[in-house]
Amino acid sequence: MVKSSFSLLFSAMTHELGLETALPSVARVGKGELASHFPVTEFAAASLATAGCALSALLSRPDTPLYIDQRLASYWFSTSHFPVNRSPAALWDQFAGDYATRDGWIRLHTNALHHRQAMESVLGVSKDKAALAQKVITWGKTELEEAIVVAGGCAAAMLTHDEWLKHPHGKTVAAEPLFWQQCHAEAPRTALALSPARPLAGLRVLDLTRIIAGPVATRFLAGLGAQVLRLDPPGWEEPTLVEEVTLGKKCARLDLRSAEGREQFKTLLADTDVLVHGYRADALESLGFGAEIRQAISPGLVDVSLNAWGWHGPWRNRRGFDSLVQMSSGIADAGMRWKQTGRPHPLPVQALDHATGYLMAAAVLRGLKVRHEQHQGYSARLSLARTAALLMSHRAGDQAELAAIGPHDFQPMMEWSAFGLGNRLKFPLMLAGTPVTWATPPAPLGSATAAWG
Repeated sequence: MVKSSFSLLFSAMTHELGLETALPSVARVGKGELASHFPVTEFAAASLATAGCALSALLSRPDTPLYIDQRLASYWFSTSHFPVNRSPAALWDQFAGDYATRDGWIRLHTNALHHRQAMESVLGVSKDKAALAQKVITWGKTELEEAIVVAGGCAAAMLTHDEWLKHPHGKTVAAEPLFWQQCHAEAPRTALALSPARPLAGLRVLDLTRIIAGPVATRFLAGLGAQVLRLDPPGWEEPTLVEEVTLGKKCARLDLRSAEGREQFKTLLADTDVLVHGYRADALESLGFGAEIRQAISPGLVDVSLNAWGWHGPWRNRRGFDSLVQMSSGIADAGMRWKQTGRPHPLPVQALDHATGYLMAAAVLRGLKVRHEQHQGYSARLSLARTAALLMSHRAGDQAELAAIGPHDFQPMMEWSAFGLGNRLKFPLMLAGTPVTWATPPAPLGSATAAWG
């Protein structure tokens, strides 16, 4: 019997995390798939199921069945929040997108102001996207990619998958595990209460992540009862995503570049159970908070980190986002050939971000089990590029169209926040007796103080 893409992806994810034993039965409900050359809906369901299995293992409840609504999972991988009586935020800066060069395609990522300014330092200021395209067409794709990256911006030339596998960094990514995991010295941590209804109640999660993957992980942890404190630098905003990803969190500002900010961070970290961070590979080390120092400040810490391009190789410290990884790894090229179009064709959703987010959450739950049973600290590292490699090892089968969202798909109560009124989709993962539900609505960045309490 041929195994489904879901079964193969789920098996790979749980195996790499070390969850092969005592897995609960997983039932998929919901019909239809996102249209793609790759099995994106099965990928979404598998990453959620992996997080659910890590939760089941933490609670020692392998006999409790796990349900995944793959249709709702597909929609959550796009957006879960629908504003009422107002327009949704624009997802992209006016200059972000794919541009033809003289020898191929390049994607420019300009959502952050400083990334847009870096692009403009290379290409100049343009009045509109059409004017920018006329400048881009005079460049070679790799030449322009390198110039923008050196300037501090974000860009990715489109490669085929074969080109990526021959690329010095592509070779490095292919050799990395999906999860880098390590246990640390024994620590005198209090045993976890682990109430099935709110298993993470009382746990403190310090969130140093932005954009999608890391915030998706900490949103899930908040939905299980964790107290999540998100820290952003002064001036950072995410108007396109804030309502989507700050659900259940407190959001504060802290300048880690200042001596005062680092001291405050050290104080917060000492009382932290879980640290989730998405800085580039050496960023915390350069600020004086290397992995060993973090464990020394908070013995028994569960420390889970992410970067875009992986943890070794020439691009380990390169800025990156889901859409850029899709361009470099061959996903956009494969989609173009599948769709038979003349331009890059990405995944229908930011699947690398969302899947990696749930895998990060699974790693946190795995780490909490290590801490609870072995009284040790734990760390794990993941990357968007390695998640992409897993997805690209599978191809989609027959795909049926997803049914449109209807009134029955939303949570019973509307969500009222500082942003206004909105509807939230029901969560696609269901473990009997352990609802994923959030105590507070989305919060503006910087709306809380950087303190536990």
